[in-house]
Amino acid sequence: MTVFARLLGYLRPYRAIVAAATCATALFALLDAAVFVLLIPFVETLFVEGGAGRMGGDTAMTRLLEASVYRWVDPVGDPVAATGRVIVLILLAFLLKNAFQFARIYLLARVEQGVNRDLRNAVYDRLVGLDLAFFARVRAGQIISRLTTEIEQIRMLVTAELSRLLAAVFEFGAAFAAMLLISWKLTLAAFVVVPIAMAVWGPLVAVLRRRDRGVLHLGGEVNAHVSETVSGIRLVKAASAEGLERMRFRGLTGAYFEHIMRAERARALALPMTEMLAAAGTAVLLWYGARLVAAGELSGAQFVGFLALSLKLYSPVKNVAKFPATALPGLVAAERVFEFLDTPAEITDAVDARAKASFDDAIAFERVSFAYREGEPALHDVSFQVPKGSLVALVGPSGSGKSTIVDLLARFFDVSDGAITIDGTDVRRLRIADLRRLMGVVSQETILFHDSVRANIAYGRPDATPAQVEAAARAAHAHEFVAKLPRGYETVVGERGLQLSGGQRQRIAIARALLSDPPILILDEATSSLDSESERVIQDAVEKLLVGRTVFVIAHRLSTVQRADQILVVDRGRIVERGTHASLLALGGTYRRLHELQFDDSPSAEGVGIRVP
Repeated sequence: MTVFARLLGYLRPYRAIVAAATCATALFALLDAAVFVLLIPFVETLFVEGGAGRMGGDTAMTRLLEASVYRWVDPVGDPVAATGRVIVLILLAFLLKNAFQFARIYLLARVEQGVNRDLRNAVYDRLVGLDLAFFARVRAGQIISRLTTEIEQIRMLVTAELSRLLAAVFEFGAAFAAMLLISWKLTLAAFVVVPIAMAVWGPLVAVLRRRDRGVLHLGGEVNAHVSETVSGIRLVKAASAEGLERMRFRGLTGAYFEHIMRAERARALALPMTEMLAAAGTAVLLWYGARLVAAGELSGAQFVGFLALSLKLYSPVKNVAKFPATALPGLVAAERVFEFLDTPAEITDAVDARAKASFDDAIAFERVSFAYREGEPALHDVSFQVPKGSLVALVGPSGSGKSTIVDLLARFFDVSDGAITIDGTDVRRLRIADLRRLMGVVSQETILFHDSVRANIAYGRPDATPAQVEAAARAAHAHEFVAKLPRGYETVVGERGLQLSGGQRQRIAIARALLSDPPILILDEATSSLDSESERVIQDAVEKLLVGRTVFVIAHRLSTVQRADQILVVDRGRIVERGTHASLLALGGTYRRLHELQFDDSPSAEGVGIRVP
């Protein structure tokens, strides 16, 4: 299916409205041509002695007017009264024409906004359905550009450009029919320049397509840079890098400007080229039409009406000729949007995926290997088991693979080799929604939305009652500060929760996890960025969160994992040691070295650790 045909598919839900708009457009075009045709009886009545009986030539238009307009106008009687009646007809034609123009514009606006909404919804649905791997590859600004700039370009194509093309076709047809009725010979002469007008745009189309695609790509880069600057504004300020960012942004906007101007330079050729062709066509008509009038084949009034119609004809011809060029930005935007919509999700439910409502026994990693990029393994041959109700800690240097392990458990990515099972079932055989509903995550970088405190706590549990939300907040030691906010639980926390302190944001996140009540909990450096006072409060909230759950703790602060049932030391994608805090200290390996870097003391070791080769 071509891009254009696929794009037209978005009009199907609105085909009744499109049909009504098409009828209104056709009637508008007919009445528009009728206004010019009515110039003929006006001129005949006002300037030709004896009225209709003195008209020159015997044309189809003459017979049509005599059979309709002249019977009511009666130009043979009082010329002044007759011209008044013609003016009334012209005003009536204008009234009806503009009524249909209103209907056309309004109906097309409904289609326009409906298609705009549907496309945005489709792109957003695809956005939230894609995997984390996609977001690691594609800049956020390029994605935002699909939802904003490029859908706006498509809207202009589907409605503005297509409606202009449709109107041009009807206007052309109505004017052409009227011109044929006046003089078929003069109509042929008028069309001498039309094929030339249609042909001159051919060479520009390929150039414009290439340039418009470059413009849209750079527009996405501008959006991406703005998004990065806003999200990293604290770093920009701290590093006094405002000047650097201004230079980088000016470089992008400068390149964007140059690309736009190159595209517009080619597009700007349209008007002068078509105007010159219209002037040439008019010159041909003036020369040939004068000869027909002199020969008595055409009256002067009919020639005036024909000239008016021919001038009207060039506007739709110009719009049709320009359409391939003016439609290109929308078509290029559609290509990029459809590429995004066609991006396959790598993580999907298996055809025979099983439902799972509870966690009953154990989680097992069985010789799991994984690589983000081919040839660069992030995990290699990882095996361990976590019984229900136990607490396992993952420690090790940054970049060792700790977060990758829990990401694989939640199927944010799929293992390259081996298997991860829950209660003996491979997670790839479970429904993704059910799998992730079993898990709750409290991370170092707390994610809050620009919404109320209540909505952020109840995120994922829209059916939660106010009492349940407050109970979760009290358990997370959040109720005290929430109650002091200007609107309590209805206070909007600001973008990314910036109206709150780091400790407050973390307590909201813990309340959210408590409310969702997952049997499996993942704590990813949940307190590492907090001051000591905030950490003590949150540790107490975390203690409540751990009760009765199976917990994965990722930590750099080894003080937070000393009570773990099992500590896994991860280094370069492998589990190099495992055991309890005491046994690993006694082992004297990587864990002990990490511990000694954080603590001056060397506590006595208890138990025996297991060194994994």
